[in-house]
Amino acid sequence: MTSPALAARAALTLPYTHVESMFIDGNWVAADGAGRNQVTDPATGQVWGSVPDGSDTDVDNAAGAARRAFDTGPWPRLAPEERAKYLLRIADEVERRADALALTNTRENGSPIAESRGAAANAAGIFRYFATLAGYLGREDVRPFPSGVGESVVRRDPVGVCALIAPWNFPINLMVIKLAPALLAGCTVVMKPASPTPLSLRLIVDSVAAAGVPAGVVNMVTGSGRLGDAMVRHPLVDKVAFTGSTPVGRKIASAAGALLRPVTLELGGKSSAIVLPDADLDAMGGVLVRSCMRNTGQTCYISTRILAPASRYGEVVDMATTTIAAGRQGDPLDPATVFGPAATPAQFKTVMEYVASGHAEGARATTGGRAAVLGGGLENGCFVEPTVFADVEPAMKISREEIFGPVLSILKYDGIEEAIALANNTGFGLGGLVFGADPTAALAVADRIDSGSVGINFFASNHSAPFGGRHDSGLGTEYGIEGLNAYLSYKSIHRRASARGV
Repeated sequence: MTSPALAARAALTLPYTHVESMFIDGNWVAADGAGRNQVTDPATGQVWGSVPDGSDTDVDNAAGAARRAFDTGPWPRLAPEERAKYLLRIADEVERRADALALTNTRENGSPIAESRGAAANAAGIFRYFATLAGYLGREDVRPFPSGVGESVVRRDPVGVCALIAPWNFPINLMVIKLAPALLAGCTVVMKPASPTPLSLRLIVDSVAAAGVPAGVVNMVTGSGRLGDAMVRHPLVDKVAFTGSTPVGRKIASAAGALLRPVTLELGGKSSAIVLPDADLDAMGGVLVRSCMRNTGQTCYISTRILAPASRYGEVVDMATTTIAAGRQGDPLDPATVFGPAATPAQFKTVMEYVASGHAEGARATTGGRAAVLGGGLENGCFVEPTVFADVEPAMKISREEIFGPVLSILKYDGIEEAIALANNTGFGLGGLVFGADPTAALAVADRIDSGSVGINFFASNHSAPFGGRHDSGLGTEYGIEGLNAYLSYKSIHRRASARGV
């Protein structure tokens, strides 16, 4: 008899599984590279798809198409309001593909379907938000000289051809947050999804094509990290945007620096949730998974370190333990599943090494703390039991390094000054949380956390507010008007005031 998990997968009809093509110059074309990259379901260990492992020639072709579309095509020359209309059509097309996108995403990386079902709506929302900024691009900007001798017309020009590289944890939205502002700005792009998640992005490309975006404006190649390096260094590329690990981000920054090429990097994090003495722990429990272990802990900004006051340490440990232990782990295609697998065997190995480190250094696992053993067709999946470690000390490895898995560490503090110092004692600066009943006091603590984003009693991304990391968490920002500015190049045209209208 077929197991439930395998039967559920056999019943799926997905638009893309084993494919031979890349999207270049407005068409799906055969890849030049002869190699293949397999796509594996991390919940079952089954290989269910494959894509071309692209070559330098594929990158050349994609970059060349983007260059021609930028230099001689209509896209950069359209009024921003016209480009915004395309973005709105893309958003509609993405929503039409919501089911296929969610199911493909979940099969690629094991995100619980309850999570991936929101990907299309969120992606559409990003396109629609950036469409609202067309007026900003089209607005006349004339600035008088302070001396009064003339004035300057400030132009906001598209930066050019952009290489966009996304990670595997949120393969759709972490690409769309680059693609949408680049398109509104008038740029053309070459996209590369992460190797484990190359199929779901094809549905975004289909949406772009269905919306009528001119050929060459959006191109996509697939392949290993070697292909991403070729994109970063390609002579026809003007800007790079990357989301992924800090070590890879450093290499990209080095290459971009040598080329004097602008780069946006959204990298790793090791964020903290400071629990103030007056915090409502019941309310905190209601948002704990979303804020501290979202997507089975595979989210860059979540606060995987909980800093609890000594006076309430036991209460916080009990609340976190009960909440995490109650979250169902299982088949990510089951809508009731809260925790799925690690996205890849390599990530499973990494997380288990951190779990072993926690045990070895004296932390106490109050729930989890080992690999999960599941049945029903999930025996070969990459499952780690959702884990809470108590009695964690600041010097422990699990307290200092990004784990990117379902592992929470709970540290104790005496006094708010120590809490803030603990929150700021990592090399990262991406997210953070403050839980407290007094909004004024909570805001005062949030202001002192050295991080690009901090939530008070919850955490969420706001399409209209900048999101970016400090220190080892990256360079630049995405989202908001600041995210649009990252795809612009400025030109000042100086003239005598009498030349107005010339």
